[in-house]
Amino acid sequence: MIEQQVWGMNDKGEPIILYTITNSRGEWVKVLNLGATIAGIGVFDKNGKIDDVVLGYKDWKDYFCDGAAFGKSVGRYANRICKGRFTLDGVQYRLAVNNGPNHLHGGPMGFQNHVWESSVEGEVVVMEYVSSDGEEGYPGNMTVQARFNWDDDANLKIDYYATCDKKTIVNLTNHVYFNLKGDGNGDILDHSLKLYCNKFLPTDSTAIPTGELQSVKGTPMDFMQPHAIGERISESFQQLIWGKGYDHCWAIDNWANGKLCKAAELFETTTGRKVSVTTTQPGIQIYTGNWLDGAPEGKRSTYSDRSGVAMECQSFPDTPNKPDFPSCVLEPGSTYQQHIIYSFTAE
Repeated sequence: MIEQQVWGMNDKGEPIILYTITNSRGEWVKVLNLGATIAGIGVFDKNGKIDDVVLGYKDWKDYFCDGAAFGKSVGRYANRICKGRFTLDGVQYRLAVNNGPNHLHGGPMGFQNHVWESSVEGEVVVMEYVSSDGEEGYPGNMTVQARFNWDDDANLKIDYYATCDKKTIVNLTNHVYFNLKGDGNGDILDHSLKLYCNKFLPTDSTAIPTGELQSVKGTPMDFMQPHAIGERISESFQQLIWGKGYDHCWAIDNWANGKLCKAAELFETTTGRKVSVTTTQPGIQIYTGNWLDGAPEGKRSTYSDRSGVAMECQSFPDTPNKPDFPSCVLEPGSTYQQHIIYSFTAE
C-alpha cells in the first residue's frame, strides 16, 4: 500500500510530497520528493517492535541544503572529485569546490536539493529529475530516475537510471544513515559491521583516493569478519585521524559490471536488527557520522557525532581523474543503471 501526503510547499510553489509504502507485515518506508530522499524506515526488532531506524528531520525545510544529506539521492557525482576538475575528451570541466579544496556530491545544490517529479507505478514510487547542460558545471542534459520498491520481506530496492545527450560522468547513490536501535537512541559505535571487501581506497588528507587499492589486512579497515564500529575507530591510524573516524570507500569483492554483489551487513545486538546491503556498484563508502554535531533537530532528538552510519554504494571517489578505476562515463544513447538493496531481518 502506498499513501501520499503534501508535507509543505516550497517558495516556487512546488509541493513537498511524502510517500509511505507499507508492506503486508506493517513495516514501512517513507520517501520524500525533495532530493528523492529516504525519510524513514520502520522495521521490526526481535521482539516484534517497530522502530524507525534511519535519521531524518521533523521539518521538511531542514532537508534543504543540509550538510549531512540525510537519506538523499546525491549526484550528479556522489562523493568527491579532486579540486572540482576533470577532463573528458580533452575538455577540462570545472565544478564547484564545496568540500575543502574538492567537489562533493554534485555541488552545493546537486540533485539532492531539488524537488523531483514523482508518481506511483503499481507498488513502486518513481522519482525523476532533469539536470540541464552545464548545471553545476557538468556537460549534457541528463534525465535521472530513482525507483523505490519495498516488498513484503522487508527488502528496499533502489534502482537508479540516467540518460544524457552528451558524453558525461555520473555516480548516483543514496545517503541514508542507519541506527538499528532506532532513530534518536544513542550512537552506532556498538553496531557490528561486516564488509565483503578485502581492499579499501586510502586517501590523502582531503579524502581524495591516492589511486591505490590497499589490503585491509592488519589495519582497522578490516571488516572481513564482524567488528563493532567503535572497536578501533580511535586508533592512531592516519586514515582514521584524517577522517575523524571512518569516511572511506571499500572495493567490493568479486564485483563485475551489472552483477549484484554482497557489500555489507550491519547488526545491532539489543534489538537483533540486521540490514544487509547488496549492490551492482563497485564500491561502498562507510561514513560513521563524524560531523553530525550541529545538524538540525532530528525526528526524535538532537543529533550528535556518530548518531548514525551511512553505507553508500557508489563508484569510487574521484574516478574521473583515476583512469584505473571502473569507469563512470556515460555515453549518449546509453543508459546508466545501478541497483542497491537494503534487506532487513531481526534475529
